[in-house]
This record gives sequence, structure tokens and C-alpha cells, in this order.
Amino acid sequence: MSSILRMTAVRQRTGQSRSGYYRQAQAGLQPPPIKIGPRASGVPEHEIDAVNAARIAGKTEQEIRTLVAALVARRHLTLSARIRTGRRRKKQAGMKR
Repeated sequence: MSSILRMTAVRQRTGQSRSGYYRQAQAGLQPPPIKIGPRASGVPEHEIDAVNAARIAGKTEQEIRTLVAALVARRHLTLSARIRTGRRRKKQAGMKR
């Protein structure tokens, strides 16, 4: 599991301003941030690395949009799987008692 980069680190890694990053995220060219606290947002490190690698490789904007959509979908699938696993573990723990 990769770490979550706070937005300051994300901007340093991407070389974009705050407003530029959010504009790119709105356009589907950067992964959208997730809330990690009441006043804090971040992006999984592996998602930033994947988009940066695609840019370096010369991928088109459409290819990057497809990549970002896949990364975000994987983010949601991973979260759903963890929630299901947690519920299953709680249920099993309750049955053993």
C-alpha cells in the first residue's frame, strides 16, 4: 500500500500550482484528492507516480484520462473490498463468541 501525499507534496511532485492541479483533476488529467481529515486532502503516492510516468512516456491527454479513470476505479474497488473484509471479520469474530 502506498502512502497518501498531502497536497503540498503533490504539487511539488507534479510541478503544478494549487489551482492548476485542481483544474487538471477536474479535467480528468490528475487523480482527484481524497479527504484525510477535516482540513486536509491528499492523493495516493502510486497514483501521482503513475500519471507522472505516463507524462514522461509521452502519453496523450486521452490516454492519461483513461489511466486516471482506471486509478480512481481501482481506488474505489480496493476500498469496497476492505470494507467487505472488515465486515466479514467482525461477523466471524462475533460467531466465535
